[in-house]
Amino acid sequence: MADRYVEVALTRRGVRATALLLADKAPVTCAAVWDALPLGGDVYHAKYARNEVYALLPPFAPEEPPLENPTVTPIPGDLCYFTFTGSDLGTSAYGYGTPRQGTVVDLALFYERNNLLLNGDVGWVPGTVWGQVVDGLDRLAEACNDLWRTGAEGETLHFRRA
Repeated sequence: MADRYVEVALTRRGVRATALLLADKAPVTCAAVWDALPLGGDVYHAKYARNEVYALLPPFAPEEPPLENPTVTPIPGDLCYFTFTGSDLGTSAYGYGTPRQGTVVDLALFYERNNLLLNGDVGWVPGTVWGQVVDGLDRLAEACNDLWRTGAEGETLHFRRA
């Protein structure tokens, strides 16, 4: 099968990068994401995992993918897939306002080193690494740092076929 690529973008900031799908390591997750593209929504910057931006989406796969190619230490350029329930994100400490209901999919980009997926409330939070940024990470990382400093309001994170 030919390599597949996705574009990862912070829309308002006009910054884009290209990522390779890791279909050999996370085939079910890659197929679910690819079939559902384009995907996107309001962007959030991580509070606990450090150098991460993500969008929270309703489930989009016919069946939730299993944990594949797992990590708790994502590296720069990793695209990760997480599934949470509303109760996982239910406390006001997460900053989402009202508690979410049902299943939530978290599509995340890690843009710098020294990430650790350890949450004080629930412990280790392994994610599926389904993609790796191969072009444009430097520009995207700069925009993510700006998002951390100046705020995420009005910004969106989008994934589409490249």
